[in-house]
Amino acid sequence: MLPKINQTTYLQLMPVPDPESASTLRSRVADMDENSIWLEIPLDEKTRRYHRPQPGEQLRMFYFTQDGVKHLFTTTVTGVKKDTVTVFSVNKPNLDEIEREQRRSFLRVEAQLELALRIGDKTRFTAITDDVGGGGLSFRTDRKWPLVPGTSLSCWLLLTFKNGNIGHAKFEGEVVRAMPVEPDKHLVMMRFTDIQDAEQQKIIRFCFERQLDKHKG
Repeated sequence: MLPKINQTTYLQLMPVPDPESASTLRSRVADMDENSIWLEIPLDEKTRRYHRPQPGEQLRMFYFTQDGVKHLFTTTVTGVKKDTVTVFSVNKPNLDEIEREQRRSFLRVEAQLELALRIGDKTRFTAITDDVGGGGLSFRTDRKWPLVPGTSLSCWLLLTFKNGNIGHAKFEGEVVRAMPVEPDKHLVMMRFTDIQDAEQQKIIRFCFERQLDKHKG
């Protein structure tokens, strides 16, 4: 599956000896035509500096679909164009050249974030996450709440980014498992069942920043 216009993508300069520790650039798909994908000038997540792609430069490009699955391919920079904003083009891959990695590949990170939840129309409560990923999360909350596998939840997750910005991600989820971890607490595993791409990209960006911090530290 090809990335969509306006979708966040991640780039690594080839060759990539170790994908998990290599410097990674964040960009966004600006446009697409028959032969090319046009991308915004990418930002290096570690240095916070922009990278100016050069024609002929080889890149490893990856992105995540709505269900949190990582897709990647290798491509080459083919041109740079100055419009309202500067964009650059890379070769558009054939569908059979796009690799698909397993669900939640490296996206799950430990994080203690505030989570507001609602069951039905009346029951509202808050929780603190244990970890967060592109396809779901886990959280701790009081055992008094009726959380059993299959329970549907409406959720609002508070996200804090490295640049100091604060964001919220809204989604629907379903309890996969709930187990007691303290006398009065449950650890609940939940998967996303309905989440907009823009909301999911916020969570993926947060996870990616945490992943970089982990390798940096």
